[in-house]
Amino acid sequence: MDILWLGSRHGLNAFEQIAIVGVVITAFISLLYAWLLRGNVLKKDKGTQKMQEVWNAIRVGADSYLNRQLKTILPLIGVLTIALFLSVYVVPPSLEAQEEFHALGENGIRLVIAIGRTIAFIMGASFSLLVGQLGMRMAIQANVRAASAARRSLNESLTIAYYSGTITGMLTDGLGLFGGTLIFTIFGKAAPDALLGFGFGGTLLALFMRVGGGIFTKAADVGADLVGKVEKDIPEDDPRNAAVVADLVGDNVGDCAGMAADIFESYEVTIVSGLILGLTLVAATGDLKWIVYPLIIRAIGVISSILGTFTVPIWENMPKKGLFGFLHAHDAEEAMFRSYEVSSVNTILWAFLLASMYAHDWRMGALTTIGVGLAVAYNPLTSYFTSTKRNPVKEIVESTKTGPATTILSGLSVGMESTVWALVAIVISFVAALLLYRNDGAVYVLYSVAMIGIGMLSHTGNNVAMDSYGPISDNANGIGEMAWHDMNDDDTKKARQIMADLDAVGNTTKAITKGVAIASAVIAAVSLFASFITDVGRVQTQLGMPVLESIRVSDTAVFIGFLLGVALPWLFWSLSIKAVSRAASLIVLEVRRQFKIPGLMEGKVTPDYARVVGISTQAAQKELIPLALISVLTPLALGLVLGVEALGGFLAGIILSGQLLAVFMANAGGAWDNAKKSIEDEPRDLVANTGKGSERHKAGVVGDTVGDPLKDTAGPALNPMIKVVNLVSLLAAPIIVKYSGASGVTQWVVWGIALVMLVVVGWAIVRSKAKAKEIDEV
Repeated sequence: MDILWLGSRHGLNAFEQIAIVGVVITAFISLLYAWLLRGNVLKKDKGTQKMQEVWNAIRVGADSYLNRQLKTILPLIGVLTIALFLSVYVVPPSLEAQEEFHALGENGIRLVIAIGRTIAFIMGASFSLLVGQLGMRMAIQANVRAASAARRSLNESLTIAYYSGTITGMLTDGLGLFGGTLIFTIFGKAAPDALLGFGFGGTLLALFMRVGGGIFTKAADVGADLVGKVEKDIPEDDPRNAAVVADLVGDNVGDCAGMAADIFESYEVTIVSGLILGLTLVAATGDLKWIVYPLIIRAIGVISSILGTFTVPIWENMPKKGLFGFLHAHDAEEAMFRSYEVSSVNTILWAFLLASMYAHDWRMGALTTIGVGLAVAYNPLTSYFTSTKRNPVKEIVESTKTGPATTILSGLSVGMESTVWALVAIVISFVAALLLYRNDGAVYVLYSVAMIGIGMLSHTGNNVAMDSYGPISDNANGIGEMAWHDMNDDDTKKARQIMADLDAVGNTTKAITKGVAIASAVIAAVSLFASFITDVGRVQTQLGMPVLESIRVSDTAVFIGFLLGVALPWLFWSLSIKAVSRAASLIVLEVRRQFKIPGLMEGKVTPDYARVVGISTQAAQKELIPLALISVLTPLALGLVLGVEALGGFLAGIILSGQLLAVFMANAGGAWDNAKKSIEDEPRDLVANTGKGSERHKAGVVGDTVGDPLKDTAGPALNPMIKVVNLVSLLAAPIIVKYSGASGVTQWVVWGIALVMLVVVGWAIVRSKAKAKEIDEV
């Protein structure tokens, strides 16, 4: 039996051939499910004329931002595409490529790999862009419909918001699974050469969308809150606030488009790292299960996500008492968690069945279970530190009684503690992988770590749905606030409360999915780190050089690399926060100026929303290229100067420092945000110092404005940055091995190139820190 050359070219048996075809079909089922959900969401009504006016302003602002962002990043994408194509000609083709395409000759092999890597890079970038753009546009379609549905019931509004997020999740599943499987089908054992391009394309686009969207959204949010809530004592989304539309636009370009691209690249990179290490084991054992099993698991995860996400509206409708009373969900958060558990149980059952009957190794099923369990563990772990119902957030609320300083200190302590336990959870999963495969060899252990990452993101449909639900419900709440600000009837109050409740849950779900994305980034980075050592050893063998088998921390050059790696996430954090601070200052000044316009506070004059959108857009675009250049050029320069082993230390430092910082920022920001919302839900009584407008509320707003750029800009941007650096290092490793130890004229040329790179990195830092120009017209 031979399907699409799978048997004759790659040596797959009948079951494996059918399974690979089934994986591709599953990818298309995922896309079909997304299309069906889209129709379900779009048939809902868009509410009143006033609601649609606010919605249209958000839509136009988000579209214009993403179009301008695309024009900004295309030149750099073009340069990197050419560089990837030419990089293949610098070093000999891999042994796997020589074996797979031996009939073509050396020049033919180089050309095939160069074309394949380039096309894979473009495909990864395009898929990441598609997921981000389509996900954002679907979220915009959903927010006004969710707001309108809140006038009828919580469950209908929840369903619209969640199903819209599910559409983005299933796009991620379908495109990521299709891309990885297609590359393996075409390239076989030489797939790693193309897969690196696929992962790098998706990761680079995610970095652009995360950085730009994060700066846009938090500059507007901080500016709107500081002037509107603290200075003017008006509601969060009051239409008199000139920054309110920019804030709502930011939810879409930052949280929807940015996070969708972010999780997509995590989904890509875990497949890439798993297949690269799997192909190493195939070469050692001759058994193709090491690459077929993870692809099938991903397909099973897609089906599980479809089952789980579909059941979300069901749980609230279950009877509260009787035999099935335990299935009733008391709020939106519980409904989403329960649906995630449905997906998890289904995946675990099929994973053990597949591991036992196909792979004949129950431990592979155990690895999938550990990965799924790690993702599930992040739900209660993150919820504990960020939910309004838990002690950490209650402690922050209590600290607001003594002002902003204690509020900030309390939130910092919550974030710091949370990152410790998040790291412990990852370590436990690594220990489990070590115990399962330590007797088989180091490569098996590293492969098992990659499999944990694949299991962890097997329910990407659920993860993205939970994340996108957050900004959709936030936008819906804002649309309701702006459109219903002069309405005080009971039905409107009920609808506002529904939206406020859904919005509060969204803060927790966003923090959870950020934690999952960060943890998966760490696991993928560790797997890529292992691939880095393996790839370096392969090239050294081909060039007749001593083979690198481990990274020696005792070596001075390696320790220097490690220290610089630890420092890079802090520099990234500093520059992104500084960008938000600068832009927020401009927005504060602009909002203050507009509040002085006669008639604006009385509601007789409409603010100039577009001007604030323009300020945020300009600030975000300014940072895109500098931060990307720092991520791409720093590892290249360090590797050329200090050598490939020092570059390995650099990667280790980034993984450790980046994970701790990212989780700290995500959870501290989420806790501050929900503490503020807890105070806003209290009865307003300025004498008793409760509710909106109270001194406690103002302290909570200050904490929230500190936390916003942490959880939505700097923290999330570290996730793709970690993987950009790892993938660049992996792609460049053969070149660095060949030339970093050169002598004579070649050495001077290499050092000259490294010096130019360092100068460009210095320029990028100076450029990023430069003051943004104030706009005169938008």
